[in-house]
Amino acid sequence: KFAGYGFNKSHSAAYALVAYQTGWLKAHYPAEFMASTISSDMDKTDKVVTFIDECRALSLELLPPDVNLGQFHFSVNQSGDIIYGLGAIKGLGEGPVGAIIVAREEGGPFKDLFDFCARVDGRKVNKRSVDAMIRSGAFDAIGPVGEIGYKRAVMLGCMDEAIKLAEQHERNKVSGMGDLFGESVVDSASEINYNAYISTVHQSVKERLNGEKDTLGLYLTGHPIDEYSLELKKMLPNRIVDLRPGKEADTIAGMIVGLRVLKNKRGDSFAFLTLDDKSGRIELSVWADKYTAYREGLTKDALVVVKGTVSEDSFSGGLKMVAESIQSIYESRCSRLRVLEVNINSSQVNWVDALYDTLYSYRDGNCNISINYQRPDAKAGLNLGKQWKIKPTDELIKRLINQFGENNVVMHYD
Repeated sequence: KFAGYGFNKSHSAAYALVAYQTGWLKAHYPAEFMASTISSDMDKTDKVVTFIDECRALSLELLPPDVNLGQFHFSVNQSGDIIYGLGAIKGLGEGPVGAIIVAREEGGPFKDLFDFCARVDGRKVNKRSVDAMIRSGAFDAIGPVGEIGYKRAVMLGCMDEAIKLAEQHERNKVSGMGDLFGESVVDSASEINYNAYISTVHQSVKERLNGEKDTLGLYLTGHPIDEYSLELKKMLPNRIVDLRPGKEADTIAGMIVGLRVLKNKRGDSFAFLTLDDKSGRIELSVWADKYTAYREGLTKDALVVVKGTVSEDSFSGGLKMVAESIQSIYESRCSRLRVLEVNINSSQVNWVDALYDTLYSYRDGNCNISINYQRPDAKAGLNLGKQWKIKPTDELIKRLINQFGENNVVMHYD
């Protein structure tokens, strides 16, 4: 069998030398090594995701794409941080990135989105490219003041205006006609046009992360499970990093980041999943009977709550889990949530009508509603009747939080 996959001494010696050299580079220059490794396969999203996970395991800082710092490939700054390669943004090839770098070298750092659109060759960097760069975070450093979701929402809102002004500026240059008062139409445009969009609705965390996933192939500034982190701490005692082999079943929550569906000898489908909860990852076996029962909810990027037994994986040296039951976070919440408590004080006007309007569409559920009403001289508790048992959806919880405040909406679990 050896001859079926064997190497002569000279071949083995050469590979041993290469292995030693790469190991030495990774040990002594980890950021440069990983930047080079990612760049070599940055057109393959799955490999980029794997390499970025390795960067995090090595405690290397990975900076988001930056139109003023990024090169085509991944690079390393003087602080030893890895800068995301602009060429890894979907829709940006060597031509568009080359045009961006040329404009940056000739005119210095870009000041804002309007300055960028005016200086970069619009024939090479089109509207689709600009849209992808905004959603990936490449303009965050030169966007309007505010949190990330606000920055990106404003820039997406004024993108058409920025491109229109840049095209007008280019036509004036070609015709030899100066802009009004001899100034560029894009001078101070950022202040004028950003202000025109200050009422823009912020991107939700989900919209922001989906934008990153669409343009980069991964979530960079957060994780979909972050939205549920406080709730999951109350609902479930374990994270993946806390798991240990044992006979007792454990329950964890996570996102499906890998999914393989196979068939057994009888032709029945079963699956192997990779579950990620930010603290770690675990391989999950879903045998045929369980796969048949839960297959509808088993899709990549789905957030699930899994109950199963944990054992050592002799092949990988890590842990693996065999699924006994699988639920969505909403299903798990419905089965575990005993009471949804709303705290209200007397300063809130018309709260009865507001609460009625909010709860009405979510009736006919299994979750009890409890109200704690407080005024300066007295307080009272009230449990709503059976006809007001509600379905505790994400939408309802967000509406209650918006009305009464995050600290005034409390979930009690069994």
